Amino acid sequence: MKRILPAAATFAAAFFFVAASPAGVDDLVFENGLVADGTGAPLFSADVAVRGDRIAFVGPPSSERRARARRRVDATGLVVSPGFVDLLGQSEYAVLVDPRAASKITQGITTEVTGEGESIAPLNAAMLKEGEPQYAHYGVRPDFTTLAGYFDRFRKSPPAINLGTFVGLGGLRKYVIGTEDRRATPAELAAMEREVETAMKAGALGVSTSLQYVPDMYNSTGEIVAMAKVAARYGGVYFTHQRSEGNQIDASLDEVFRIAREARIPANVWHLKTASKRNWGRMPHVLARLEAARAEGLDVAANMYPWTAGSNGLDACLPPWVREGGKEKLVARLADPAVRARVKKEMAEDSDAWSNQWVGSGGAAGVMLSAVLNPALKKYEGKTLETIGNEMGIDPRDAVMDLVVADKANSYCIIFMMSDDDVRAALRSRLVAFCTDSSASATDGILSKEKSHPRAWASAARILGTYVRDEKLLPLEEAVRKMTSLPASRAQIQDRGLLKPGLKADVVAFSPTAVRAVATYEDPLHYSEGIPYVAVNGQLVVDGGKITSARPGQLVLGPWMRPGGN
Repeated sequence: MKRILPAAATFAAAFFFVAASPAGVDDLVFENGLVADGTGAPLFSADVAVRGDRIAFVGPPSSERRARARRRVDATGLVVSPGFVDLLGQSEYAVLVDPRAASKITQGITTEVTGEGESIAPLNAAMLKEGEPQYAHYGVRPDFTTLAGYFDRFRKSPPAINLGTFVGLGGLRKYVIGTEDRRATPAELAAMEREVETAMKAGALGVSTSLQYVPDMYNSTGEIVAMAKVAARYGGVYFTHQRSEGNQIDASLDEVFRIAREARIPANVWHLKTASKRNWGRMPHVLARLEAARAEGLDVAANMYPWTAGSNGLDACLPPWVREGGKEKLVARLADPAVRARVKKEMAEDSDAWSNQWVGSGGAAGVMLSAVLNPALKKYEGKTLETIGNEMGIDPRDAVMDLVVADKANSYCIIFMMSDDDVRAALRSRLVAFCTDSSASATDGILSKEKSHPRAWASAARILGTYVRDEKLLPLEEAVRKMTSLPASRAQIQDRGLLKPGLKADVVAFSPTAVRAVATYEDPLHYSEGIPYVAVNGQLVVDGGKITSARPGQLVLGPWMRPGGN
């Protein structure tokens, strides 16, 4: 079983080695700060020095060393830590649109893991056509159709953050089969397995699923096991938005554990939750099941964002059968009054057959429209479906369908479906790492034209400010571990997540007394405060609280593309 808690002995040995490292000219030195090195060990006073894109030194202050440094950052009153690793970031397209990744770096995020269920590639003609409204709106069309092509594009114009991606099995199903509800033929499954192999050889971190959504929900457990076995042969891991986060969560966990067991692959549950009021209070049970699976010998864990509301496509409020076949078929079906009547009826039913987020959120008052592409619908952003229904003078369920049609199924919503107690229980767990589950945004430029979930802006700051400082839910050192070395280890990222010589110089300096989330559900477009310095690969992307022009982001590639991997 893989350790997820760095040993104190490892920290002590690393400190001795660093203190003895040879002197030289440092490009950047953080001085006078308290270091949280990512292991969970107690804070200690030390300088952190950087040369090039690597950490050169972590140890006692040296006036001689400081004098030679090209740039010194006074970290008095600040905590210096590894850059935060967002274990589900969703910015693979956004960094092509705006390479600043502004809402992420301003909360200390230096590395993203992405590719939830449907990765940015591979792409075929049908998938490119479906994405055309997004490409037209944001002004960036893919000039690649493979993950290798995307990686080349990333290298040519790197963003401010590092990024690694999974290959999504929902995307592979769409690429090979389409969006029909049926099992793969043997030839189709073989084709998907070949695509997994191609992606792993290109540098994918592993395979992922998002089993609540079309067409990923049509992948059987056996099909997932077959593709996960291919990823495991190349050293990859399996991450999943599990099939149910609500009424069927136990059966869903059984599936996660079966895939890990049969494919002999580490597994991680993305954005862990116990959704819908009917399931509130079940988080301790879910965490106990993860612990029991680990005791059995399975390498399983989870991550989460520190909010009680989730976010996804507005069309996910509709039953799966009406979404089968993709956006065009969905919009066409909603023109039929009989279909709409059936959809309205099923939206009101608390069913175990599908993840009904409409019922899970308590109905219209618990669903907020967050982002649209159609300019005519902008007036509804930031309003609940209850309010929108009243303004339209119709049943809120009809309002959902009208919005889906008018925006061609490109709208997003926020769903209030978790309890504070469950969120707190998961945040305390040693097995649960950090994520935002949101794409990078900005307060200016094209990405500022729509609202989003505040988790895109303030998740790290909310953990450090609200849950660590204000509520004392967990120690600062443990929170830093859950945002650095733990997520890095779950994605098998070996050169980030710790302040240790030789590792990549992703460094954050934040104020434990001033760090705070400013973004809210109603008014999200605000950067976090109290994180004045952020370095990515040794270059400051946030300097004195200001975003710089540096774009030093690097690809985080899977094991096959690492030295000695192939």
